[in-house]
Amino acid sequence: MRTLKTIVIALVLSFGLMATTNAQSKIAHINSQEFVQNLPSYKSAMTELDQREKTYRKEIDDLLKEAQKTNERYQREAGTKTEEENQKRAMELQEMQQSIQEYRQTASEDLQKKQEELMRPVLERAREVIQKVAREKGYDFVLDSSLGSGVLMADGYDLMQDAKVAIGE
Repeated sequence: MRTLKTIVIALVLSFGLMATTNAQSKIAHINSQEFVQNLPSYKSAMTELDQREKTYRKEIDDLLKEAQKTNERYQREAGTKTEEENQKRAMELQEMQQSIQEYRQTASEDLQKKQEELMRPVLERAREVIQKVAREKGYDFVLDSSLGSGVLMADGYDLMQDAKVAIGE
């Protein structure tokens, strides 16, 4: 009887241990920020954004230079103009400044919108590749080991090389 009880306990423990082992999920990690930044599509998106930003910056600088030249000219001529004309010119300069500020705001919003538009497909592609590789390797979960992502230690399997191979790098 005692032997039977020992065998039953051993079987219960074995089945419990096997069930626990089967219930454990496989977890890998990847520095998604590094992965995305190495994608060719990311690099071309960033090049396009940089060029657009440089164009806006040049246009804003040109507007500021024009406003500054106008201001200097108005100040030189202020003594030869009437008070009413000087006030009118001051209002004109304020309008120029406001117009430049509005253009700066519009440019900033356009850049942000363009960044979202260009990055959406890049991030989606990265997610698809990471998901595909993780499934092929049998991982249930993939943690993001990018700095600031919340993963403090990532000694598990790193999907970076497999993801790079899958994307063609």
